[in-house]
Amino acid sequence: MSDTISHLIWYELMTSDIDAAARFYGEVVGWSVVPSGQPGQDYRQWKAGDLAIGGLMAIPPDAAAHGMRPLWAGYLNVDDVDAAVEQLVAAGGSVHAPPWDLPGVGRMSMVADPQGAMFYVMSPIGNGPSPSHMPGKPGHGGWHELHTTDWRGALDFYASQFGWGQSEALDMGAMGTYLLFNTGGDAVGGVMNSPDNFRPLWLYYFNVENIDAVKDRVEAAGGEVFQGPHQVPGGSWIIQARDPQGAMFALVGPRAT
Repeated sequence: MSDTISHLIWYELMTSDIDAAARFYGEVVGWSVVPSGQPGQDYRQWKAGDLAIGGLMAIPPDAAAHGMRPLWAGYLNVDDVDAAVEQLVAAGGSVHAPPWDLPGVGRMSMVADPQGAMFYVMSPIGNGPSPSHMPGKPGHGGWHELHTTDWRGALDFYASQFGWGQSEALDMGAMGTYLLFNTGGDAVGGVMNSPDNFRPLWLYYFNVENIDAVKDRVEAAGGEVFQGPHQVPGGSWIIQARDPQGAMFALVGPRAT
């Protein structure tokens, strides 16, 4: 395991219609979309104000042919991508795309945990904290939720590979345990066993200014809200939703008083 604790440093949407997705999230979250400037591919950046917080790309044709559906994926920073991938596989994880270099950006690999939830590991070029995850700041990531089939085994995996710690275990009654995790400070996410309609996946929550207004915007723009708004510990309100192409995402914020 690396001595560096890994953080979620980038959010990426892979989708079947990048233009429609750009319009949808622009209307719902308020993001603008700009070209990344990467030669030979249409990779775009989500921007919250002046800050790039994530990326947008079409599902690669070969991945689509093998059944990949639209989804959000997060990037975890590591010191050495190749070593991280080797250790991850030894711990029961799998590799969806072997390590590759993106000039001027860094080295990365698409992987999955032992239960099948997909994410990236990345050694980025440059220093300093990422602005992607900023709890409470509209347009930025606010919470990270792992839906899995073995919450204890899943957190043990991420703890051993990326240095994460357990913050608190919440008893949700019939829904089981919701285990909060941290990356060296306050809790930044939770782990729970998947509801029947969820395959193992990471669900990313983005901050908004008014949960009721944004619920209306999701539905008006063609998305589906399948849970919420409901209040969570700490006083915030959340909704869970699907965009028009089928990618699941979530939003967190206050309710108007």
